[in-house]
Amino acid sequence: MPGKKSHPSQNAPSGQKPSWTKKKLSKTTKPKKAFVETPEEEPTTPELPLALQQRILDIFRNTFANLFVAAATEEDRDAFVLTPLLQEIKAALFARNFDAAFSNARPALLDAYAARWSPTRALAYAAALTGLTEHLETLMLPVEEASAEDAEVSGAPEGPKKNLRVVSFGGGAAEIAAFAAYLHLVNAPKTPEDNGEPLTGTIDLVDSAPWGPVVEALHGSLTTLPALSKYASAVAKATNAALVDPGLLSSAFTHDNALTMSRDQLAGRLGTANGDGTPLLVTLLFTLNELYTTGGIGKTTAFLMNLTATVPEGSLLLVLDSPGSYSEAAVGKESKKYPMHWLMDHCLLKPEQRESAQSTGGRYWEKIDSQDSVWFRLSESVTYPIPLENMRYQLHLYRAIRS
Repeated sequence: MPGKKSHPSQNAPSGQKPSWTKKKLSKTTKPKKAFVETPEEEPTTPELPLALQQRILDIFRNTFANLFVAAATEEDRDAFVLTPLLQEIKAALFARNFDAAFSNARPALLDAYAARWSPTRALAYAAALTGLTEHLETLMLPVEEASAEDAEVSGAPEGPKKNLRVVSFGGGAAEIAAFAAYLHLVNAPKTPEDNGEPLTGTIDLVDSAPWGPVVEALHGSLTTLPALSKYASAVAKATNAALVDPGLLSSAFTHDNALTMSRDQLAGRLGTANGDGTPLLVTLLFTLNELYTTGGIGKTTAFLMNLTATVPEGSLLLVLDSPGSYSEAAVGKESKKYPMHWLMDHCLLKPEQRESAQSTGGRYWEKIDSQDSVWFRLSESVTYPIPLENMRYQLHLYRAIRS
C-alpha cells in the first residue's frame, strides 16, 4: 500500500497525466475561492452544508499554517513554503518512486500532501458517508453509558451513546477529517429541543506510509476549540465549539502494509481475534486500485479473502476509487486489463465462494450499493489559500454475510 495515494484522479498527482488542469499557486491577501467548475450530467453526492465545508477547509489550513507562509523565489514571487514541497512530491510520483513520496518521505512532504490533496477528499468522503447513513445506522450500536466523571473528563455529552467503529486501510488525513465531519452532522440537533443520544466514533487508520503525526495533528484540530479573534463578539465566544467533542472521537494510526498482514493480524485489527463479533465499517478509499497496481492481483486477492474470512458478520465494506479506465489492473502474461470493480466482485461475490466458502470461514459479501461515477462539487463560496478541484469517483458498498 504505497502511502496516500498516487493514482490519478480529479485531485491527486501521479506519474501519469492527471485529469485536472494544473494551476499556479499564488499568494494573495485574501483566501482564494476553491471552486472549479465541472460538468453536471453525472450524479453528485449529497450536499454538505456550506459552513461545514468551510470549517473543514479552515481546519486543514490552520493545521498546516506553516506551509501557507509566503516564500517568494526568483522563479516564483508568489510562492508559498508549500510550493517546492509539492513539486518534489510530483517529481517523485512522475518517476513512480512511491517510497520517496510516501513510505520513506520526510514529515514535511506528508504535511504538504495532506494540505494540498486531502481537503477535497475529506469533504467528498464525508458527503459519501452522509448518503449512506441508512446503511451505516445498522452499525451504530449502543455502548455502556459513561460515568458522570468520565463524561466530565472527556468533555463528551452525558447520556446513552451509540458507537460507530471504522477500520480504514490506506487511511490518513482525509479519512479522519471525513469521519469527524460525519459525526458532526449526525450529532447536530435536528430541533432546538433535540437532546438525542450522541454518536461516538472510533476510527483505526492503517497505512504503509508514516501518517501518524499528520493524523494526530488533525485529530487535535478537529476536537479543540477554534481560535477566535480578540475582537470576537460575546455570541461568537459563547457558541464557539470544537467540530467534534473530544469525548466523541477516538482515533489511532498503525504504520503497516495491508498486503503483508496475516489473517491473524487482520482478525486482531478487526476485533474478531478476541471473539468480538461487533460489526463495523471497513473502508478502502482510493486505495484498492493502488493495491492491485503495486501489489498485484495475487496479493490483493489474498488480502480481500483474508478480510472476508475475519470481518464480523453484518460489517460493511466501502470502496471508493477513481472512475472508469483510471481504475484498471493488468492480469496475466498478456497484461489484459480488467476494471477494478470487476476484479473485486469476482473475488467477493463469485458463486463458487458461496457454495463452498471453505477458504473464508463460510463468509462472503453481498453488494448493496454501487455507482460507477459520482461527482463531489465544492461550494462556489468556500475559500482556501490554494485552488482545489472538484472530484469524481466510483462507489461500491458491500455487506458481510455468512453462507
